[in-house]
Amino acid sequence: MGRKWNNIKEKKASKDANTSRIYAKFGLEIYVAARKGEPDPEANRALKVVLERAKTYNVPKAIIDRAIDKAKGSSDEIYEELRYEGFGPNGSMVIVDALTNNVNRTASSVRAAFSKNGGNMGVSGSVAYMFDATAVIGVEGKTIDEVMELMIEADVDVRDIVEEEDNVLVYAEPDQFYAVQEAFKNAGVTEFTVAELTMLAQNYVTLSDGQAQFDKMIDALEDLEDVQQVYHNVDDEE
Repeated sequence: MGRKWNNIKEKKASKDANTSRIYAKFGLEIYVAARKGEPDPEANRALKVVLERAKTYNVPKAIIDRAIDKAKGSSDEIYEELRYEGFGPNGSMVIVDALTNNVNRTASSVRAAFSKNGGNMGVSGSVAYMFDATAVIGVEGKTIDEVMELMIEADVDVRDIVEEEDNVLVYAEPDQFYAVQEAFKNAGVTEFTVAELTMLAQNYVTLSDGQAQFDKMIDALEDLEDVQQVYHNVDDEE
């Protein structure tokens, strides 16, 4: 089921020579989550998820605090959560999640990123049905058997537990995100290599001639200011 999450994160970090771009995206996501409810992660589940994800990307505390303080203040900035679906070269499938204060700008930019790189946007639902919303939690220093025992003892329902390199990854329903983390924390685990709510493709495809063009399209989408996450079904593991 899994993909090499640490490798993906390392590639993303190395590709983003300016990590301030990652931090800016998290700052916006934290602000929007904090505006949805209480600006307190203990009382706002959506905010808590974002903060847990931010930890695995080493987002500085100053950026987190600034975003939460902004949400506490009088800012009246309103952002919409949007999802775009589309197709890349050779039938590859892509989901783009965005936060924007200008829907027309974002739609135009996403459409251009697709069309200029051999892809095209689809209608809502044209791609998402081939992906599963999934919580992924990763830890080091545990075996699969140890993690399985922890989940059973905590009565946590998981989809799969796999070992990838030096990590054990737990795949579960999105609403089990906290339950999985709490099971680990109760066992003394406080650091997570992966903590994501993501969209995993049900089946992955391998591109040949279209890989370079596909990579260019994904880069163009991820470079857009309003885009928060890009998911796809292309197996780009080396």
